[in-house]
Amino acid sequence: MHIKRTTQLIEPYSEWIDLETATLKNPRTHNVRRASVMRGYYKDEQALNRLIEAHDDPVHYETFEPQLPQEYGHLIYGLSTLWPGRVGDEFFMTKGHYHTVVETGEIYLCLRGEGYMLMKTQDGQCRAEKMTRGGLVYVPPYWAHRSVNTGDGPLTTLFVYPADAGHNYGDITEEGFPKRIVLRNGEVVIE
Repeated sequence: MHIKRTTQLIEPYSEWIDLETATLKNPRTHNVRRASVMRGYYKDEQALNRLIEAHDDPVHYETFEPQLPQEYGHLIYGLSTLWPGRVGDEFFMTKGHYHTVVETGEIYLCLRGEGYMLMKTQDGQCRAEKMTRGGLVYVPPYWAHRSVNTGDGPLTTLFVYPADAGHNYGDITEEGFPKRIVLRNGEVVIE
């Protein structure tokens, strides 16, 4: 059975990314996630609360995106900047998500910084791909994913995914990830 999909016709346009600063020149949407929205994601909740209180709920990560139709045929793209830091011994990370349409993938191109793309499936598989400037990570369909910043500076990535993919954060809130990325004796460890 063929499902008829409608897709808005929009005008083509250009976007400017400053590759030196890894920023969009004119983002249309700027989303800010502060440390307080990361409650329940880190192992050491007390360390997160101390960080929030001591640093006035610091910015954890930000995304910069255009406003495009979230429908079949279009692509969503943008920049994500994950700031450096740790909660206890865990490196700063994004919440992580599955796509609502689980059969869709996503790409991430690292523009600056260093870290990992941590990925997992619902049946327990877990992978960590290193991210450094110029490296591209492909997140296949069915894989939840989160960025982890293991460097001293911001980790900025360009992301692209199908506009109708959606985001499912709820399953990550309930399931978590089977692995964490921590600092142990001066070394980055995936445990």
